[in-house]
Amino acid sequence: MLGNSPGLVMDLFALLLLQEANESLEDASNELILSDEDMVRFQIGEVFAHMPREEVEGRLEKMKEDASKELERLEEDKESVLAQMAELKKILYAKFNDSINLEED
Repeated sequence: MLGNSPGLVMDLFALLLLQEANESLEDASNELILSDEDMVRFQIGEVFAHMPREEVEGRLEKMKEDASKELERLEEDKESVLAQMAELKKILYAKFNDSINLEED
């Protein structure tokens, strides 16, 4: 079954936030490529720290990898839920015919 619908909403929200974060990481990585500074400011929590460029590049790559893995996991979860929903719709339409109207995907 679909399980907890608030959890589903949270996962979809997390997916959107992670997609946005992944885009921001990509933008930061591109900005770093254009920079000719040896020391760059890197945000850690709410604080900016001056760090060597190479270390920031490494951290950004690790963060992008982690975000990509999590995005992949959330996308798989989303597809699984959509497949479950489609199956449930078939069952409900078979049982109730046209007396129900379910939302389209």
